[in-house]
Amino acid sequence: MYKQKLADFIYLLKQNKLFAAALFTLVLLYLSAIFAGFISPYRYDSEDRTKSFHPPTPVYFTDGEGGLAWPYVKDYEFEFDDYHRRIYEPVEGSRNRLQLFPEGEKYNFLGLLETRRRLFGVEDDGKIYLFGADSRGRDLFSRIIYGGRVSLSIGLIGVSISLLLGLLIGGISGYLGGLVDNFIQRLIEVIMLVPAFFLLLALRSAFPLDWTSVRVYFFIIIIMSFIGWASLARVIRGMVLSLREKQFVEAARVSGVPGPVILIKHILPNTASYFIVAATVSIPGYILGESALSLLGLGIQDPHASWGNLLQDAMSISQLQLHPWVLLPGLFIFLTVMSFNLVGDALRDILDPEHEVSGGNLV
Repeated sequence: MYKQKLADFIYLLKQNKLFAAALFTLVLLYLSAIFAGFISPYRYDSEDRTKSFHPPTPVYFTDGEGGLAWPYVKDYEFEFDDYHRRIYEPVEGSRNRLQLFPEGEKYNFLGLLETRRRLFGVEDDGKIYLFGADSRGRDLFSRIIYGGRVSLSIGLIGVSISLLLGLLIGGISGYLGGLVDNFIQRLIEVIMLVPAFFLLLALRSAFPLDWTSVRVYFFIIIIMSFIGWASLARVIRGMVLSLREKQFVEAARVSGVPGPVILIKHILPNTASYFIVAATVSIPGYILGESALSLLGLGIQDPHASWGNLLQDAMSISQLQLHPWVLLPGLFIFLTVMSFNLVGDALRDILDPEHEVSGGNLV
Protein backbone atom coordinates (compact mmCIF):
# COMPACT_ATOMS: atom_id res chain seq x y z
CA MET A 1 0.00 0.00 0.00
CA TYR A 2 2.75 2.43 0.96
CA LYS A 3 4.68 1.66 -2.22
CA GLN A 4 1.54 2.41 -4.23
CA LYS A 5 1.04 5.72 -2.39
CA LEU A 6 4.67 6.62 -3.07
CA ALA A 7 4.19 5.79 -6.74
CA ASP A 8 1.07 7.98 -6.80
CA PHE A 9 3.05 10.80 -5.20
CA ILE A 10 5.85 10.57 -7.78
CA TYR A 11 3.31 10.40 -10.60
CA LEU A 12 1.48 13.51 -9.43
CA LEU A 13 4.81 15.26 -8.93
CA LYS A 14 5.63 14.64 -12.60
CA GLN A 15 2.18 15.37 -13.96
CA ASN A 16 1.09 18.29 -11.79
CA LYS A 17 3.50 21.15 -12.42
CA LEU A 18 1.77 23.42 -9.91
CA PHE A 19 2.18 20.78 -7.21
CA ALA A 20 5.87 20.35 -8.05
CA ALA A 21 6.41 24.11 -8.04
CA ALA A 22 4.56 24.51 -4.72
CA LEU A 23 6.52 21.71 -3.09
CA PHE A 24 9.81 23.14 -4.37
CA THR A 25 8.82 26.59 -3.04
CA LEU A 26 8.09 25.22 0.42
CA VAL A 27 11.33 23.24 0.53
CA LEU A 28 13.25 26.34 -0.53
CA LEU A 29 11.53 28.53 2.08
CA TYR A 30 12.12 26.10 4.93
CA LEU A 31 15.75 25.55 3.96
CA SER A 32 16.29 29.32 3.85
CA ALA A 33 14.74 29.63 7.33
CA ILE A 34 16.93 26.84 8.73
CA PHE A 35 20.11 28.34 7.25
CA ALA A 36 19.05 31.97 7.70
CA GLY A 37 22.29 33.00 9.40
CA PHE A 38 24.36 31.65 6.53
CA ILE A 39 22.19 32.87 3.64
CA SER A 40 21.53 36.41 4.86
CA PRO A 41 24.39 38.90 4.49
CA TYR A 42 23.51 40.67 7.77
CA ARG A 43 21.85 39.98 11.10
CA TYR A 44 18.15 40.73 11.45
CA ASP A 45 18.88 43.60 13.87
CA SER A 46 21.88 45.11 12.08
CA GLU A 47 20.90 48.68 11.23
CA ASP A 48 22.38 51.78 9.64
CA ARG A 49 20.18 54.85 10.08
CA THR A 50 22.02 56.63 7.25
CA LYS A 51 20.55 54.02 4.87
CA SER A 52 16.91 54.49 5.89
CA PHE A 53 14.60 53.15 3.16
CA HIS A 54 17.56 52.44 0.88
CA PRO A 55 16.18 51.16 -2.46
CA PRO A 56 16.98 47.65 -3.73
CA THR A 57 20.57 47.45 -4.94
CA PRO A 58 21.06 46.32 -8.57
CA VAL A 59 23.86 43.83 -9.17
CA TYR A 60 25.98 44.71 -12.22
CA PHE A 61 27.71 42.14 -14.42
CA THR A 62 29.32 44.46 -16.99
CA ASP A 63 32.18 46.91 -16.75
CA GLY A 64 30.24 49.74 -18.37
CA GLU A 65 31.89 49.24 -21.76
CA GLY A 66 30.05 46.11 -22.79
CA GLY A 67 32.51 43.65 -21.29
CA LEU A 68 31.79 41.17 -18.53
CA ALA A 69 32.95 41.89 -15.00
CA TRP A 70 32.81 40.18 -11.64
CA PRO A 71 29.41 41.00 -10.08
CA TYR A 72 29.43 44.23 -8.11
CA VAL A 73 27.15 46.86 -6.61
CA LYS A 74 27.55 50.61 -6.50
CA ASP A 75 27.65 52.97 -3.57
CA TYR A 76 24.65 55.23 -3.12
CA GLU A 77 24.34 58.70 -1.70
CA PHE A 78 21.19 60.64 -0.98
CA GLU A 79 19.93 64.15 -0.87
CA PHE A 80 16.65 65.54 0.45
CA ASP A 81 14.00 66.81 -1.93
CA ASP A 82 11.63 69.69 -1.30
CA TYR A 83 9.49 67.43 0.91
CA HIS A 84 12.48 66.24 2.99
CA ARG A 85 12.38 62.81 1.41
CA ARG A 86 15.58 60.92 0.74
CA ILE A 87 16.44 60.51 -2.93
CA TYR A 88 19.17 57.91 -3.48
CA GLU A 89 21.43 58.07 -6.51
CA PRO A 90 24.32 55.72 -7.43
CA VAL A 91 27.83 57.11 -7.18
CA GLU A 92 29.34 56.95 -10.64
CA GLY A 93 32.53 54.93 -10.86
CA SER A 94 32.03 53.21 -7.51
CA ARG A 95 32.32 49.43 -7.39
CA ASN A 96 31.91 47.04 -4.48
CA ARG A 97 32.66 43.53 -5.68
CA LEU A 98 30.49 40.68 -4.43
CA GLN A 99 32.28 38.09 -2.36
CA LEU A 100 31.37 34.45 -1.81
CA PHE A 101 31.65 33.07 1.72
CA PRO A 102 33.02 36.25 3.32
CA GLU A 103 33.25 36.79 7.06
CA GLY A 104 30.52 38.98 8.53
CA GLU A 105 28.72 39.39 11.83
CA LYS A 106 28.72 36.48 14.26
CA TYR A 107 25.81 34.05 14.34
CA ASN A 108 25.11 30.52 15.56
CA PHE A 109 25.03 28.06 12.70
CA LEU A 110 22.08 25.71 13.37
CA GLY A 111 22.34 26.82 17.01
CA LEU A 112 25.48 24.73 17.45
CA LEU A 113 28.50 26.49 15.98
CA GLU A 114 29.40 30.15 16.28
CA THR A 115 30.78 31.45 12.99
CA ARG A 116 31.11 34.55 10.84
CA ARG A 117 30.96 32.84 7.45
CA ARG A 118 28.15 34.05 5.18
CA LEU A 119 26.97 32.92 1.76
CA PHE A 120 27.70 36.27 0.12
CA GLY A 121 28.57 39.86 0.88
CA VAL A 122 30.44 42.82 -0.57
CA GLU A 123 34.02 43.91 -0.11
CA ASP A 124 35.25 46.82 2.00
CA ASP A 125 32.51 48.93 3.59
CA GLY A 126 29.97 48.48 0.81
CA LYS A 127 26.37 47.49 1.42
CA ILE A 128 24.09 45.25 -0.58
CA TYR A 129 20.32 45.55 -0.23
CA LEU A 130 18.75 42.98 -2.55
CA PHE A 131 15.23 43.82 -1.33
CA GLY A 132 15.98 47.34 -0.11
CA ALA A 133 16.10 48.54 3.49
CA ASP A 134 13.46 49.39 6.09
CA SER A 135 12.99 52.62 8.04
CA ARG A 136 16.01 51.88 10.23
CA GLY A 137 18.33 50.94 7.40
CA ARG A 138 18.09 47.20 8.08
CA ASP A 139 18.48 44.85 5.14
CA LEU A 140 14.99 43.65 4.23
CA PHE A 141 16.28 40.49 2.53
CA SER A 142 18.04 39.40 5.74
CA ARG A 143 15.01 40.24 7.89
CA ILE A 144 12.67 38.31 5.61
CA ILE A 145 14.93 35.25 5.75
CA TYR A 146 15.15 35.46 9.55
CA GLY A 147 11.42 36.22 9.78
CA GLY A 148 10.69 32.95 7.99
CA ARG A 149 11.99 31.12 11.06
CA VAL A 150 9.09 32.49 13.09
CA SER A 151 6.33 32.52 10.50
CA LEU A 152 7.07 29.08 9.07
CA SER A 153 7.84 27.27 12.32
CA ILE A 154 4.81 28.65 14.15
CA GLY A 155 2.61 26.92 11.59
CA LEU A 156 4.29 23.53 11.96
CA ILE A 157 4.43 23.57 15.76
CA GLY A 158 0.95 25.02 16.19
CA VAL A 159 -0.63 22.52 13.81
CA SER A 160 1.21 19.63 15.47
CA ILE A 161 -0.22 20.56 18.87
CA SER A 162 -3.76 21.36 17.72
CA LEU A 163 -4.05 18.28 15.50
CA LEU A 164 -2.77 16.04 18.28
CA LEU A 165 -5.38 17.50 20.64
CA GLY A 166 -8.09 17.20 18.01
CA LEU A 167 -7.12 13.63 17.20
CA LEU A 168 -7.13 12.46 20.82
CA ILE A 169 -10.17 14.42 22.03
CA GLY A 170 -12.21 13.63 18.92
CA GLY A 171 -11.20 9.97 19.14
CA ILE A 172 -12.19 9.72 22.80
CA SER A 173 -15.48 11.49 22.11
CA GLY A 174 -16.43 9.18 19.26
CA TYR A 175 -15.24 5.96 20.88
CA LEU A 176 -16.77 6.43 24.36
CA GLY A 177 -19.95 8.21 23.34
CA GLY A 178 -22.62 8.90 25.95
CA LEU A 179 -22.11 11.69 28.49
CA VAL A 180 -18.43 12.10 27.60
CA ASP A 181 -19.29 12.60 23.94
CA ASN A 182 -22.08 15.02 24.81
CA PHE A 183 -19.84 17.14 27.06
CA ILE A 184 -17.00 17.31 24.53
CA GLN A 185 -19.33 18.25 21.68
CA ARG A 186 -20.91 21.08 23.69
CA LEU A 187 -17.43 22.37 24.52
CA ILE A 188 -16.48 22.24 20.85
CA GLU A 189 -19.62 24.15 19.89
CA VAL A 190 -18.83 26.90 22.40
CA ILE A 191 -15.29 27.30 21.00
CA MET A 192 -16.47 27.25 17.40
CA LEU A 193 -19.21 29.83 18.04
CA VAL A 194 -16.64 32.52 18.87
CA PRO A 195 -14.94 34.07 15.80
CA ALA A 196 -11.40 32.69 15.82
CA PHE A 197 -9.57 35.95 15.24
CA PHE A 198 -11.45 37.82 17.97
CA LEU A 199 -10.87 34.94 20.37
CA LEU A 200 -7.19 35.08 19.44
CA LEU A 201 -7.08 38.81 20.20
CA ALA A 202 -8.91 38.35 23.50
CA LEU A 203 -6.59 35.58 24.70
CA ARG A 204 -3.47 37.46 23.59
CA SER A 205 -4.57 40.61 25.43
CA ALA A 206 -4.66 38.65 28.68
CA PHE A 207 -0.85 38.48 28.69
CA PRO A 208 1.49 41.40 29.49
CA LEU A 209 2.63 43.48 26.53
CA ASP A 210 6.18 43.75 27.88
CA TRP A 211 6.95 40.06 27.39
CA THR A 212 9.98 39.15 25.30
CA SER A 213 9.43 38.03 21.74
CA VAL A 214 10.50 34.47 22.60
CA ARG A 215 7.83 34.18 25.29
CA VAL A 216 5.24 35.80 23.03
CA TYR A 217 6.18 33.33 20.28
CA PHE A 218 5.47 30.29 22.45
CA PHE A 219 2.24 31.70 23.87
CA ILE A 220 0.96 32.55 20.38
CA ILE A 221 1.51 28.89 19.50
CA ILE A 222 -0.41 27.78 22.59
CA ILE A 223 -3.28 30.20 21.92
CA MET A 224 -3.63 29.26 18.26
CA SER A 225 -3.43 25.56 19.09
CA PHE A 226 -6.21 26.01 21.66
CA ILE A 227 -8.38 27.63 19.01
CA GLY A 228 -7.60 25.24 16.18
CA TRP A 229 -8.28 21.80 17.65
CA ALA A 230 -12.08 22.00 17.87
CA SER A 231 -13.06 21.68 14.20
CA LEU A 232 -10.67 18.77 13.66
CA ALA A 233 -11.97 16.97 16.76
CA ARG A 234 -15.51 17.09 15.39
CA VAL A 235 -14.49 15.49 12.09
CA ILE A 236 -12.36 12.84 13.81
CA ARG A 237 -15.25 12.06 16.13
CA GLY A 238 -17.52 11.37 13.13
CA MET A 239 -14.91 9.10 11.56
CA VAL A 240 -14.41 7.19 14.82
CA LEU A 241 -18.16 6.68 15.21
CA SER A 242 -18.08 4.85 11.87
CA LEU A 243 -14.82 2.98 12.43
CA ARG A 244 -15.74 1.61 15.88
CA GLU A 245 -18.45 -0.52 14.25
CA LYS A 246 -16.04 -2.18 11.81
CA GLN A 247 -15.29 -5.89 12.09
CA PHE A 248 -11.60 -5.46 12.92
CA VAL A 249 -12.55 -3.29 15.91
CA GLU A 250 -15.14 -5.80 17.08
CA ALA A 251 -12.57 -8.60 16.74
CA ALA A 252 -10.08 -6.66 18.87
CA ARG A 253 -12.74 -5.93 21.47
CA VAL A 254 -13.81 -9.61 21.66
CA SER A 255 -10.14 -10.61 22.00
CA GLY A 256 -9.96 -8.57 25.20
CA VAL A 257 -7.84 -5.70 23.86
CA PRO A 258 -8.23 -2.67 26.18
CA GLY A 259 -10.27 0.24 24.84
CA PRO A 260 -7.40 2.79 24.80
CA VAL A 261 -5.25 0.34 22.82
CA ILE A 262 -8.07 -0.25 20.32
CA LEU A 263 -8.49 3.51 19.89
CA ILE A 264 -4.80 4.33 19.48
CA LYS A 265 -3.59 1.28 17.53
CA HIS A 266 -6.62 0.27 15.47
CA ILE A 267 -8.99 3.21 14.99
CA LEU A 268 -6.98 6.43 14.90
CA PRO A 269 -4.42 5.16 12.34
CA ASN A 270 -7.31 4.77 9.92
CA THR A 271 -7.89 8.52 10.08
CA ALA A 272 -4.33 9.24 8.90
CA SER A 273 -5.36 10.21 5.36
CA TYR A 274 -7.64 12.97 6.57
CA PHE A 275 -5.20 13.90 9.33
CA ILE A 276 -2.31 14.53 6.93
CA VAL A 277 -4.38 16.61 4.52
CA ALA A 278 -5.94 18.60 7.38
CA ALA A 279 -2.48 19.34 8.77
CA THR A 280 -1.26 20.62 5.41
CA VAL A 281 -4.20 22.94 4.74
CA SER A 282 -4.31 24.19 8.35
CA ILE A 283 -0.75 25.54 8.43
CA PRO A 284 -1.59 28.68 6.35
CA GLY A 285 -4.17 29.67 8.97
CA TYR A 286 -1.50 29.69 11.66
CA ILE A 287 0.88 31.70 9.48
CA LEU A 288 -1.84 34.26 8.74
CA GLY A 289 -2.88 34.39 12.40
CA GLU A 290 0.66 35.13 13.58
CA SER A 291 1.13 37.66 10.80
CA ALA A 292 -2.07 39.48 11.74
CA LEU A 293 -1.10 39.63 15.42
CA SER A 294 2.41 40.87 14.64
CA LEU A 295 1.07 43.40 12.17
CA LEU A 296 -1.15 44.81 14.93
CA GLY A 297 1.80 44.93 17.33
CA LEU A 298 0.54 42.07 19.51
CA GLY A 299 2.86 39.38 18.21
CA ILE A 300 6.60 39.25 17.63
CA GLN A 301 8.12 42.57 18.66
CA ASP A 302 10.79 44.60 16.89
CA PRO A 303 13.76 44.16 16.45
CA HIS A 304 12.94 40.45 16.14
CA ALA A 305 11.58 39.69 12.70
CA SER A 306 8.49 37.89 11.48
CA TRP A 307 6.71 38.38 8.19
CA GLY A 308 3.83 40.02 10.02
CA ASN A 309 5.73 42.76 11.82
CA LEU A 310 7.82 43.43 8.70
CA LEU A 311 4.60 44.60 7.06
CA GLN A 312 4.10 47.39 9.59
CA ASP A 313 5.98 49.82 7.32
CA ALA A 314 3.49 48.95 4.55
CA MET A 315 0.50 50.12 6.60
CA SER A 316 1.19 53.71 5.56
CA ILE A 317 -0.04 54.51 2.04
CA SER A 318 2.56 57.24 1.66
CA GLN A 319 5.38 54.87 2.62
CA LEU A 320 4.02 52.25 0.26
CA GLN A 321 3.98 54.73 -2.62
CA LEU A 322 7.51 55.92 -1.96
CA HIS A 323 9.05 52.60 -0.93
CA PRO A 324 7.02 49.76 -2.54
CA TRP A 325 9.62 47.14 -1.56
CA VAL A 326 8.33 47.19 2.03
CA LEU A 327 5.42 45.06 0.73
CA LEU A 328 7.75 42.14 -0.14
CA PRO A 329 7.08 40.23 3.14
CA GLY A 330 3.45 40.02 2.03
CA LEU A 331 4.59 38.29 -1.16
CA PHE A 332 6.33 35.62 0.92
CA ILE A 333 3.17 35.10 2.99
CA PHE A 334 1.14 34.77 -0.23
CA LEU A 335 3.58 32.28 -1.77
CA THR A 336 3.63 30.16 1.38
CA VAL A 337 -0.15 30.07 1.79
CA MET A 338 -0.73 29.24 -1.88
CA SER A 339 1.97 26.56 -1.85
CA PHE A 340 0.50 24.81 1.19
CA ASN A 341 -2.98 24.88 -0.36
CA LEU A 342 -1.70 23.39 -3.63
CA VAL A 343 0.26 20.69 -1.80
CA GLY A 344 -2.79 19.91 0.35
CA ASP A 345 -4.98 19.47 -2.73
CA ALA A 346 -2.43 17.12 -4.30
CA LEU A 347 -2.08 15.05 -1.11
CA ARG A 348 -5.86 14.72 -0.97
CA ASP A 349 -5.80 13.24 -4.48
CA ILE A 350 -3.21 10.71 -3.32
CA LEU A 351 -4.71 9.78 0.03
CA ASP A 352 -8.41 9.93 -0.82
CA PRO A 353 -9.53 6.30 -1.23
CA GLU A 354 -11.93 7.38 -3.99
CA HIS A 355 -8.95 8.37 -6.15
CA GLU A 356 -6.60 5.74 -7.49
CA VAL A 357 -3.77 5.82 -9.96
CA SER A 358 -4.12 3.06 -12.50
CA GLY A 359 -2.23 2.64 -15.74
CA GLY A 360 -0.65 6.07 -15.42
CA ASN A 361 -4.03 7.85 -15.15
CA LEU A 362 -5.72 9.40 -12.15
CA VAL A 363 -9.28 8.05 -12.06
